[in-house]
Amino acid sequence: MNLSVLGSTGSIGTQTLDVARKLNIKITALCAHKSVDKIEAQIREFHPQIAVLSDEKAGADLKIRVRDTATKVLFGEQAILEAAAHKNADTVLNALVGMMGLVPTVTAIEAGKTIALANKETLVAGGDYVMALAKQKQIPILPVDSEHSAIFQCLQGMAPNRALKKLILTASGGPFFGCSRQQLQKVKAADALQHPNWDMGAKITIDSSTMMNKGFEVIEAVHLFGVPVSDVEVVVHRESVIHSMVEYDDHSVIAQLGVPDMRIPIQYALTYPERYASDVPELSLPQIGKLTFFEPDDETFPCLSICRKAIAKGGLTPAAVNAANEEAVRLFLQDKISFLDIEKIAQDALENQKQIDYHCIEDVLVCDRAARQRVLSRYS
Repeated sequence: MNLSVLGSTGSIGTQTLDVARKLNIKITALCAHKSVDKIEAQIREFHPQIAVLSDEKAGADLKIRVRDTATKVLFGEQAILEAAAHKNADTVLNALVGMMGLVPTVTAIEAGKTIALANKETLVAGGDYVMALAKQKQIPILPVDSEHSAIFQCLQGMAPNRALKKLILTASGGPFFGCSRQQLQKVKAADALQHPNWDMGAKITIDSSTMMNKGFEVIEAVHLFGVPVSDVEVVVHRESVIHSMVEYDDHSVIAQLGVPDMRIPIQYALTYPERYASDVPELSLPQIGKLTFFEPDDETFPCLSICRKAIAKGGLTPAAVNAANEEAVRLFLQDKISFLDIEKIAQDALENQKQIDYHCIEDVLVCDRAARQRVLSRYS
């Protein structure tokens, strides 16, 4: 396999390279934002044909640093698309954060690449278009998120009649599980960045703390597995051992379990349908002792409900909610808004986005820009 890794210096990207190292997967292209030191080390280890930094100043620095290698350095956002469509790549793993991941996914599909998808915004904002395009081009989209990978694994071998009753996504509950609204009023970014189980980037960790991340995963599940939102249930499971489940019409429930380590779903996406030994620790149920489950607290954490309403409303509404949330998280991390303002901003986007179907990615991008501008005009 020849692999292009978009977002190679982030949490998912570095773990992807851990898997590639073990399985001797050839890295064709690397792409990041501006982490010059990290991507330089990756270039010297994996010898990709091209390396891309979206930040032009950082890209120019990198080009000088690795001029003794055979790797071609490109920079700027347009260059990301070259990495996504590189002629020698078989598979593109998209671990870019935010809306910047949408167009590269579309570009990779149009170039005939298998997609290993870790970028949520691809399906949250553009799911209707992306899934239709992938179907038209006969391109597989293999989920990398632990929850969607779990569902994907549980569906293997399912009878053709699709005797599926519902999907059950598990949620850790984040760092504020059990907190009251009054307690959440005092939350700062440093508090929200303390996830109990997973090592993730700042944006996704904040989304986990608001339950927005799980709401986005509900939207993704609707697109990936072709089910109505009413057939996607969320259960809070603090131990993050069961990564998700499916229930069939006979009420059999099949679950995928494992230690909370992203290298498991990453490796499965890269080696599907085969399985190989991994360096991930073996799960010991006696050591864990017990598994607990709770209903989501939608009153305290309404973002999950906001996402359900957004995908039910359809059209460009999920794109608007996603854009508003992305700006809200950025403002929260800069200490410009409160923790509870994030949900208010998302709710505003839900209520004010007109129900408009879209027919191209440019429609999504226009909606995205408008939703961001609405947030910035009120809070910046």
